[in-house]
Amino acid sequence: MDVTKIKNPRFLKNMSTKQLIELSANIRKFLIEKLSKTGGHIGPNLGVVELTIALHKEFDSPKDKLIWDVGHQSYVHKILTGRAAEFDTLRQYKGLSGFPKRSESEHDVWETGHSSTSLSAAMGMAIARDLKGTDEYIVPIIGDGALTGGMALEALNHIGHEKKDIIVVLNDNEMSIAPNVGALHNVLGRLRTAGKYQWVKDELELLLKRIPAVGGKLAATAERIKDSLKYLLVSGVFFEELGFTYLGPVDGHNFDDLLENLRYAKKTKGPVLLHVITKKGKGYSPAENDKVGTWHGTGPYKIETGDFLKPVETAPSWSELVSETVRKLARTDKRIVAITPAMPVGSKLEGFASEFPDRMFDVGIAEQHATTLAAGLATQGMKPFLAIYSTFLQRAYDQVVHDVCRQNLNVFFAIDRAGLVGADGETHQGVFDIAFLRHIPNLVIMMPKDENEGQHMVYTAIQYDDGPIALRFPRGNGLGVKLDEEFKEIPIGTWEVLREGSDLAILTFGTTISMALEAAEKLAKEKVSVKVVNARFIKPMDEKMLHDLLESNMPILTIEEAVLQGGFGSAVLEFAHDHGYHQAVINRMGIPDRFIEHGSVKELLNEIGLTASHIIERVKTIIPKKQKRA
Repeated sequence: MDVTKIKNPRFLKNMSTKQLIELSANIRKFLIEKLSKTGGHIGPNLGVVELTIALHKEFDSPKDKLIWDVGHQSYVHKILTGRAAEFDTLRQYKGLSGFPKRSESEHDVWETGHSSTSLSAAMGMAIARDLKGTDEYIVPIIGDGALTGGMALEALNHIGHEKKDIIVVLNDNEMSIAPNVGALHNVLGRLRTAGKYQWVKDELELLLKRIPAVGGKLAATAERIKDSLKYLLVSGVFFEELGFTYLGPVDGHNFDDLLENLRYAKKTKGPVLLHVITKKGKGYSPAENDKVGTWHGTGPYKIETGDFLKPVETAPSWSELVSETVRKLARTDKRIVAITPAMPVGSKLEGFASEFPDRMFDVGIAEQHATTLAAGLATQGMKPFLAIYSTFLQRAYDQVVHDVCRQNLNVFFAIDRAGLVGADGETHQGVFDIAFLRHIPNLVIMMPKDENEGQHMVYTAIQYDDGPIALRFPRGNGLGVKLDEEFKEIPIGTWEVLREGSDLAILTFGTTISMALEAAEKLAKEKVSVKVVNARFIKPMDEKMLHDLLESNMPILTIEEAVLQGGFGSAVLEFAHDHGYHQAVINRMGIPDRFIEHGSVKELLNEIGLTASHIIERVKTIIPKKQKRA
């Protein structure tokens, strides 16, 4: 079957099991071929082929609401809802999103990129359904990793309390990105080996009723016996105590089992949890045999060997540089403890974990817990290093404010993926952290211009004992600069002049420094003298340098790969206002007030007007204004 011809999932209704199996093979072949060229979340999607087909066969999307948690396992859903022909554009600029997107299809009823949101959304949809008096099924599909998120547990509690008709499909593949951790994961492990609990309960009741003479009396106590049985089997206890009917565990690659249990779930009143066991990466051996999460999301690869088609890199990744610098410092500083919310591979913490297993804590998808855990460690004189992506830190905002900064605790936030990240799109663009962190008292925020300054900033953060400190760094690799052999502290709140100039000063940091220097070089050929400042401390700013610049009446242009509202440029404007520089000429360049979709970072920067050529254009509009006033 040519999957690119699929328009909607209705064709599945009359297909036999044999035909469904053939369709599964075709979809897997399609995914392996397409993603070898575009990259993407191949492991999660190969694992849910049969499950997605079964859901679309048994339910009527978009009337029935299929809600994909995280959304990186929605590729099969996209194929079955008529988007296979667009897969050459997957995660490409102006192309198909790698996550569910409501503007893309009526079948995408909930947009996700972060985990643990589907159950709360499902509860909202179920309440709306009941208030409106409609009869659609609400079916969130959530992974075992996402189920450890606090928000998911809060939703489970509410759903069970309200007894809403919701069918929760627990896609249990024993991994989120990296292998899952935690007590709840261990509960699910016991469930996987416990057999068909619901079947055992029903068969027991039927058997008791068939026994002559005493059957009726025994049947009357069946509920009590079954209640004891669930504790004996372990299976489903956790969920049933929360008010769910537990079904499973079910083989997620067996259509007969899947469809039988989905039909049973549809007949069951109240909330149901269908526990489905799947194999991440199924059908493609490199992904299927992955034990650490390498094949969760990839770039292009060779189908035959599974080798990744990566460009030859001469510089380490930023994540590796930061984590390995912390690892070096941990050899002599026993205060250092590393924490990550389910991202040991993405944050390049494997080396730290192998060398210091007792000082490395992967807490699972639990960013709020990770942050307050770090705060607790800091109260006892430890130096917690929290490696966390920019957009994941958003989820722990209250903990940053209330538990860390308010108590002025020495937590070191290593904010990975700061700035534009590209193909993952708007859910993962790390452009908000400056705006949501800058206004919090006690917090230092810094970003390096290159790897050498980066390692010195890591050392500075570890030595800093006056409160919380955050180091932002981008996705990808460094510039390949030579690293100093000895670490040195960088005085907090100090900037450095990278290029002298007299007509205009550019204040910038991190990834935008190179484009500022390029623009200054080209402008110099046109007799425009531009000063370029590495404003490496976003908070506190270098007040002495700011005073000098503003007193000289030199126009200022701030540049940041972050949102303008509440960002670094806003801080400079605030400083000028607060210190009476009311005639100051201050222009800002950065991320506009909208969500930035997917595409390469280069394409996105060009779209939003954040390149060397755009800087040159802006400078030329500022300089004449200065001359005219003079």
